[in-house]
Parts: sequence; structure tokens; C-alpha cells
Amino acid sequence: MPIDTRKALIRDVPHVQRLINDYAGQGLMLPRSLTALYEQLRDYTVAVNGDEIVGCVALHVAWADLAEVRSLAVADSAKGRGIGRRLVEMALAEAEVLGARRVFVLTFVEEFFRKLGFHRVEKSDLPHKIWHECVHCIHFPDCDEVALSLDLPVVGSPPENVPASTFH
Repeated sequence: MPIDTRKALIRDVPHVQRLINDYAGQGLMLPRSLTALYEQLRDYTVAVNGDEIVGCVALHVAWADLAEVRSLAVADSAKGRGIGRRLVEMALAEAEVLGARRVFVLTFVEEFFRKLGFHRVEKSDLPHKIWHECVHCIHFPDCDEVALSLDLPVVGSPPENVPASTFH
């Protein structure tokens, strides 16, 4: 069955939370409460296999020209199908449409993002505003996540439509 991607819907929130919090339980990302997910629903894109949410990513606008890719998670049953890559690509396309000129990520999986064109940056180069969630992390203050960044092309006008995609 093909896996479709689309913006998250209200009904997806409990499934997205389960997926994210499975990773959080392994110490690989921050947990997300239902309240936070409902409030930030418009940040999320999901990958769907039939009725099952098998992946998610959020694009969070951090500042005037800066956005963050966060909460990237793919179900174990769906790994190896390019879902994570496509979710990040969709987040990057959305960042371009919104007018972001740079996107960053904090991750334990550096190589995955390097393959997508991100390069390592010093955490201290990122705005202090992004650290408000760090104090809630089990790794704080001895975090070994790395910061990576990607400069986006300057676009004269945004694409007319960012289509959903299908995986086979």
C-alpha cells in the first residue's frame, strides 16, 4: 500500500504523540504533550499508510528568517522506505514558501541530515530563543545532540502549490 504525506489533522494528534513519545522514551527526542501537539498542529506533516500514521515532522518558525525541523519520527514498521527523507523535504519546501532563509535541526542522527545537505554548526550560533525546551530534556545540560543548518535558496516568489506525495 502506498504511503501518502499530508498536513496533520486534529484526529492525528494522539497517533503523532504516540509516535514521538516512543522515541522520547528511548531518549532520542523530547516528549510532546497532547496540549502542545494540538496547539502546534499546523507545524506538523504526517506520513499515512491507510489509516495508520507512520511518520511525522514539524516545521517550527523560530525567528524572522529561521525555522527548525523538529519531531521527525518514523514508525519502525515503515523505516527504510524514504519516509523520513520525504518528510524533511516537505518541511524544507514549506520553509521556502514561508520565506525562511535558513533551517536548522538539533539531532542525534547527524549523518541522515548531512545526506540532505545540512552542515554542522555551533549550537552557540543559534538564537538563544531555541533553548527554552532544552531544560526539559533528560540530556540537559550534558547534551550530545549536534546542531545542523541548511541555507535555503532565495526565492523571488513562492511556488504556487506544494503537492503531497506518494511512496510505493
